[in-house]
Amino acid sequence: MSTPDALPVRTTPSAVDPGLDPDWIRRTVETALDEDLGPAPGRDVTTQATIPPSATGTADLVARAAGTVAGLVVVAETLRQTAARLGLPTPDVTFHTQDGDAVVPGQVLARLTGRTQVLLVAERTVLNLASRASGVATATAAFTRELAGTGAQVLDTRKTTPGLRALDKYAVRAGGGTNKRMGLYDVAMVKDNHVVAAGSIAAAITAVRTAFPDVLVQVEADTTAQALEALDAGADFLLLDNMPTDVLADTVAAVRDRQGDDGVPAHVELEATGNLTVERAREVAFTGVDYLSVGALTHSAPILDLALDLR
Repeated sequence: MSTPDALPVRTTPSAVDPGLDPDWIRRTVETALDEDLGPAPGRDVTTQATIPPSATGTADLVARAAGTVAGLVVVAETLRQTAARLGLPTPDVTFHTQDGDAVVPGQVLARLTGRTQVLLVAERTVLNLASRASGVATATAAFTRELAGTGAQVLDTRKTTPGLRALDKYAVRAGGGTNKRMGLYDVAMVKDNHVVAAGSIAAAITAVRTAFPDVLVQVEADTTAQALEALDAGADFLLLDNMPTDVLADTVAAVRDRQGDDGVPAHVELEATGNLTVERAREVAFTGVDYLSVGALTHSAPILDLALDLR
């Protein structure tokens, strides 16, 4: 085990960006602690029975696997709320990594010092949130590495865990990815069911622009013909769904050929989605799309194994 003097020190878990709202962290930690301890202040019958409130200790937050870390921004708030529930002082935290850092097995991410009860009661909430976020960041980083030099970016989707969307999307950014729409409210996406309900792609786009003229309109296309139809109808950008690579390349070429025509933007943003894997990422990027959107970043990423070890 590394000694404290041998570890790099980050005085704060500075995030890749400031986008994880402190109020969201507070509410989420409160809900997680309620689940674990029961309604506030709750109790941990094992820890409180076996460890006196006056006992102090030091614990290391450690990576057990290689990956990209995220979610360290929840640690301090989890300790603060846990200490308040127990009526004990808040432990001190020294960070040796920050969100977005690549880590290796055995690496100490943070060192926590204070009342042992607080450390152990907070343990699972810290690990649940940080392990999940780090898993998403690790999956995203794999795509980011594959796309390096292609000009394409990896995007997330709305396929997130209910209640944890902000954390999931924050973790995507920590892994070098880009957020797409945050929800149903900020970008319109016309999909096949909307076209069926509205009667046509053009009718659906017109309806959205009439009701919500302030939002961008993306249209999902399964074929080259649908993509060009959406372009003619005034779509701002296109989602090319589940196309084989050769069809995708042909569609991109057809759209690029129309760029700058009357009513068509000089550059139409194109997004590939469906059946996208790390192994296939570069070949898809080299079709000329701007983005690859990957639901698996948030709906299927395994956690990054983290542990909290008392010293």
